[in-house]
Amino acid sequence: MNVGRLRKMILLILTLVSLSAKGQLAHLSPKAEISIITCGPWQGELYSAFGHTAIRVFDPENRLDDAYNYGVFDFNQPNFYLNYTRGLLYFKLGVYGYPDFRDFYVYYNRAVTEQVLNLSLAQKQAIYNYLEWNAKPENETYRYDYFYNNCSSRVRDVFADVLKDSIQFDGSYITTSYSIRQLTDLYLKHQPWGDLGIDICLGLPMDIKAAPYEYMFLPDFLESGFDHATLRRKDGTLPVVKYKQQVYVPRPAKIPTSLIHPWYAFGGFLILTLALSVYDIRRKKLSKWFDVLVFGIIGLIGALLFTLWTATDHRAAANNFNLLWALPTHLAVFAIYFKRSAPFLKKYFLAAGILSVLLLLSWYFLPQQMHIFLIPFVFALMCRSFIIARML
Repeated sequence: MNVGRLRKMILLILTLVSLSAKGQLAHLSPKAEISIITCGPWQGELYSAFGHTAIRVFDPENRLDDAYNYGVFDFNQPNFYLNYTRGLLYFKLGVYGYPDFRDFYVYYNRAVTEQVLNLSLAQKQAIYNYLEWNAKPENETYRYDYFYNNCSSRVRDVFADVLKDSIQFDGSYITTSYSIRQLTDLYLKHQPWGDLGIDICLGLPMDIKAAPYEYMFLPDFLESGFDHATLRRKDGTLPVVKYKQQVYVPRPAKIPTSLIHPWYAFGGFLILTLALSVYDIRRKKLSKWFDVLVFGIIGLIGALLFTLWTATDHRAAANNFNLLWALPTHLAVFAIYFKRSAPFLKKYFLAAGILSVLLLLSWYFLPQQMHIFLIPFVFALMCRSFIIARML
């Protein structure tokens, strides 16, 4: 056999061995560790304001150091935008080298915390096997839900599904009774427009009081949940977290703020509406361009909210009380608004004004928490409705 053929055979054998090894799960060594990685919030984007979570598998003997990230989505997947609109959100589990994953969050000056877990070797192997199975192309995708099945709660569920009753989460440290909406509000103090948008689009399901276990849809509370959890092993019951370390402490940074706060925007709109209404009364003529523009936009918002509730799978958008001011019927009404002979227009706007009065009076008593920024806006709609009803 000549040297060339021998080299080709050796290369072929090495390739086959490499491919075979790649398809096999590693047997974790006693030095292996599994950790929860919590990445702090970042106010640069709305989606990053809540933080992030991943699972780290580290085994120096097997040269493993991977981050398992349930927060991956693909814009190129078929009908992505259509499915997103319909509430059919599909995320997947991505696996990355942990140093690259960590450095991404360090680059954006986001806190990184690691909780190394007190798992036995058999428990570590079971978690690792599950993650590797979940990362296969046929298993990597899951149906995403903002609050009940997201990239943080999936991490909790991995351990709950694999370890079963061996892991116990003690929620007694939770002393608040926040709703889902109130929990999200905690992270959006510096993003008033994002907070307002969420509160407008999402309805009564957001106001359900969250159980301590459900708090863990947020990474910070997932971290706290593991801090207070216990693990049953053959050698006894131990805290789940063996030790905790701050991988990266963020530098002090200026928090971005909105150029125009909703209070100023809606306060300005109220002043403009009142001033224009006084002007219309004095000249005894409605500024119909203003009414068509404002109530037309409100009608479009109402149509969107109604569609989110009735025609999509966005569960949190159901039973939305914002439809009490964002009336979809405004769209139909303004199709005939220029026809002064329409007899029901006066009654329609009188009813819309009365509905606004009742809404403002019951603002803090409704089962759905209505956003306080909307009060001057709804007050403006109320005033304009009465003006239209009076002058038609």
